[in-house]
Amino acid sequence: MDMNLFDEVWGLFMIRWLHVLSGVMWIGLLWYLNFVQIPNMPKIPDDQKPAIGKVIAPAVLFWFRWAAVATLVTGLALMGWQGDILDAITLGIVGAADDAFVLKHTAIGIGMWLGIIMAFNVWGIIWPNQKKALGIVEVDADAKKRAARTAMLFSRTNTMLSIPMLYAMVSAQNIY
Repeated sequence: MDMNLFDEVWGLFMIRWLHVLSGVMWIGLLWYLNFVQIPNMPKIPDDQKPAIGKVIAPAVLFWFRWAAVATLVTGLALMGWQGDILDAITLGIVGAADDAFVLKHTAIGIGMWLGIIMAFNVWGIIWPNQKKALGIVEVDADAKKRAARTAMLFSRTNTMLSIPMLYAMVSAQNIY
């Protein structure tokens, strides 16, 4: 067996594994926030809420935002290593082999673009607003309430985007 082929196959596997692992962390925490924590906050007694806001939520958000970065970086690295990044970015329309439209590139490209949008939402909208909502950044009570609502709405948006994103990513692996 050619050792260079082994190294390439092993390297691609490791990047894909890290991509899947970080993606599971990211989407798992996203779904935890939207299906468990947010809906159950009204049920938590007021005297116990500081434990969520000061301990649990900051920890969840730390892992949530860095899992988003890791997922994005490993996904782009994987596409770059495989030489499919242009095909994915253009959804298989430009740069496809022999100028042919390739459905696999369209599927992975849709998943990739949804992931990029979601990562932007995490870092550009959700996290800055969560810092206000959790009191990490000092703001008045009205701004804190608005920030909490904005963070929740964009988190819900990411939850909805995660479903077609996951579908596109998984379906791309099954298109030949």
